[in-house]
Amino acid sequence: MSVRVPGRLLPVRTVLALTAVGLAALDLLIKAFVMVNMSDGRVLDYGVFTLRLAYNTGVAFSLGASLSPWIVAAATAALVAVLAVFLLRKAPHLARIPRSGAALLLGGALGNLVDRLDGAGVVDYLHTGWFPTFNLADVFVVGGAVLLVIGSMRASSPAQEEA
Repeated sequence: MSVRVPGRLLPVRTVLALTAVGLAALDLLIKAFVMVNMSDGRVLDYGVFTLRLAYNTGVAFSLGASLSPWIVAAATAALVAVLAVFLLRKAPHLARIPRSGAALLLGGALGNLVDRLDGAGVVDYLHTGWFPTFNLADVFVVGGAVLLVIGSMRASSPAQEEA
């Protein structure tokens, strides 16, 4: 399966990988901006959420924060590698919605992995007051997982197979 771009076709796996890398780069650029502009402790209040700089040395919801940063980074790298292999192998067989979810999920995972490699933890900056502080990569991961699940359920429904 291929995706048409002006003048040529790109393999689906290439499109998925390039999209994931682009999303990770966007996430890392925003994190760099936040670190440069909010390292003085500034908090920007936008009502529903505030922007404030925080570091998460653990994984989701700070689980594992007491572990060595290198153990967390190595475990994260292993999980991202397995995820990447699985999603890239599966990509040609996925419909658009789950394939978009795969790109978001992999992009978010890559963004947080790269951010974690300096040993300081993942940069978080979106704060709601009722939920732990998070970042754009976290949104990509959750949104991507939702699209993957919904798209996969939709593709495997009996009504869809009969059509």
